[in-house]
Amino acid sequence: MKSNCNENFHKMKKPVLKSWLRISTVVILGVLILNSKHSVFAQVISPQRPPIEVLGKQGEMLIGADYYPEHWPKERWETDLKLMKEAGFNVVRLAEFAWVLMEPTEGQFEFDWLDEFLALADKYEIRAILGTPTAVMPAWAARKYPETLATKKNGQQIVWGARKNNCFSNGTYRLLSERITRAMAEHFKNTPNVIGWQTDNEFAGPVCHCDRCRANFQDWLRNKYGTLEKLNTAWGTHFWGHKVQTWGEIQVPDCDSEGGNWSPSGNPSACYDWRQFNSWLNVRFQHDQVKAIRKVCPEHHFITHNLMSFHPEINYYDLGKDLDFVSWDNYPVWYKPTISYGAAMAADLMRGIKQKNFLIMEQTAGPCGWGVFYRNTRPGEIRKIAYQQLAHGADGQIWFRWRTCTAGREQYWHGLLGHDGKPLRRYKEAAQVASEYRKLEKYLRGTTVKSDVAIIYDYHSIWSLWGQPGFEGNNVRDAIARYYNAFFRAGINVDMISPEADLSKYKLVLAPDLIILPDKLADKLNDYVKNGGVLLTDCRTGVKDETNLAHKRTLPGLLSPMLGIEIEEYGAITPDMEYELKNENTFSGSYSAIHYCDWITSKGAEVLAGYEQWHLKSFAAVTRNSYGQGKGWYVGTIVKEEAFYDELISKLLEDAGIKTYIDLPIGVEASIRQGNGTKLLFLINHTEDQKKIIIPVGKKELISGEKTSESIELGIYEVAVIEL
Repeated sequence: MKSNCNENFHKMKKPVLKSWLRISTVVILGVLILNSKHSVFAQVISPQRPPIEVLGKQGEMLIGADYYPEHWPKERWETDLKLMKEAGFNVVRLAEFAWVLMEPTEGQFEFDWLDEFLALADKYEIRAILGTPTAVMPAWAARKYPETLATKKNGQQIVWGARKNNCFSNGTYRLLSERITRAMAEHFKNTPNVIGWQTDNEFAGPVCHCDRCRANFQDWLRNKYGTLEKLNTAWGTHFWGHKVQTWGEIQVPDCDSEGGNWSPSGNPSACYDWRQFNSWLNVRFQHDQVKAIRKVCPEHHFITHNLMSFHPEINYYDLGKDLDFVSWDNYPVWYKPTISYGAAMAADLMRGIKQKNFLIMEQTAGPCGWGVFYRNTRPGEIRKIAYQQLAHGADGQIWFRWRTCTAGREQYWHGLLGHDGKPLRRYKEAAQVASEYRKLEKYLRGTTVKSDVAIIYDYHSIWSLWGQPGFEGNNVRDAIARYYNAFFRAGINVDMISPEADLSKYKLVLAPDLIILPDKLADKLNDYVKNGGVLLTDCRTGVKDETNLAHKRTLPGLLSPMLGIEIEEYGAITPDMEYELKNENTFSGSYSAIHYCDWITSKGAEVLAGYEQWHLKSFAAVTRNSYGQGKGWYVGTIVKEEAFYDELISKLLEDAGIKTYIDLPIGVEASIRQGNGTKLLFLINHTEDQKKIIIPVGKKELISGEKTSESIELGIYEVAVIEL
């Protein structure tokens, strides 16, 4: 059927409409800027609104595939839906790239093709998540309103024809996006098998450098700082004589190249604000869509977004505030098979965004790639990938994609079915997972990962280090991974949390690479240790304040009394050097310091390791200090050997009174989900070797239904789920 949205609006003549849209740009932006704080918008969801979980009231898991009915003849639709039903699937994601098919002409909406598919899907008891299609604007939008296209750093406007073309500051684009979102919500609000919405697709820019974005950035800064005096102080514009005397003098800072690498020439504090501003633009854009859907759709419709793990452009804590739960896109298969540390850490971050379970919106189904494709998933690997996410808090799995597309840029991004549409090995493996998940549903209800250990993941430090890493290769993700991987090997669950999270529920907290350390956060960390917590922090922590200016303090600043140290000097260890660590009867191995070293002076802290180099013999490398009822650890270097971090984690767990649950061979992962009186141990073999694990006796292994003996053997990519 065809329908009109806001009939009076569309009766306007085109020249009037175009003029009205352009005027609306200024009006909408002005109202939104004046009525919102600079950091994030208030959460849309009413406090009275019942919370929505991935596992709904019936506790049934969402298992399915991302499907594109517009890619295939209608005669094929029923064949695909029948195969999905036979595989145990119950959901598809639809329409996130179908704007032009739903609005082929401005203001004229055609949803009949999607109605037809949804009705057919309902016949096979397949439900649908609809994506708002705003990641790809129609050609007519770019043609009629060229100002909606983003501008590159060099001043050249992006040419329409890929995706993510739009300028998020442009009011016309925001209005067009809100209109298609509202039209979809109105049309599908009562469609029986529509259960939820995905906003846009993989928010990630583009970063636009047009005059509108510059003006919007100036307004954002005015809202944040209030006066030019405060802005000049925050940016340290006395350096190089960069004082600004009117808001209009503020330029888009020279922060990054077209390839995404940061340039050293931009003011670091201006670049830091520019990153915050661009994150805010994406959050605001999503906020408008969520508001439109919430106004129209029934309460049981959930709203989510498919995040991209450690993508640095957007503060996911902010983006997640408007969502019922987060989803994410998991693609861990690229190069040679390896232990999947990164996918586990990403899952823990996704769970930490809202501190609740999540949905996998795009799960690896085969070889990935655009121009070239990478390796294929090996037998059992699709299943192993799925179970790892389940173990870390996923309550649903949707494979991307159902069938490998025969046209377009993603012809080499393979689905469960190949180009030929035959249900072969990958399809059968996904069907096996679906069948097993149905057995596990009743055990999973009300369970999540509960951790005694947390690692702070801070976007402000990410943005600061992105501009000035300090030493070559320094970044928050790698800093965290050194510790996280050791916890993984020890079989210890970890929460990835915001600096604003409640620390009191954790026995052990790590804050790696926390270069941005406002006084309030420093006080929070000090209080945590004083009240009995164990804290570890490390290189470059506490260097800068909340405006990205260096503190005028001896490092580690306000943390010095708690850590019992002062850092008199520091330096990079260049790639052609390594420093031998001096063991103070704490660590058993011989270890090497690389990349960076703090010259630490103990002010009461116990020195656990130092340096053997003549010029550093009087300085510490690793320290531990008793403070109040807790302990503060500091690691002032990066150690080459993984074994160092395994030893370090063991000692931290001992200090925190945390016991490892199970001894694991290398390459086997353990994770525990618990709740409502249920405790489930997941064991996953990430290797291509047989692995033997000692386990509790007399428990039920839920996949096989058998009772456990004193050990279990896991074959290549094999998994087990044991009810404890």
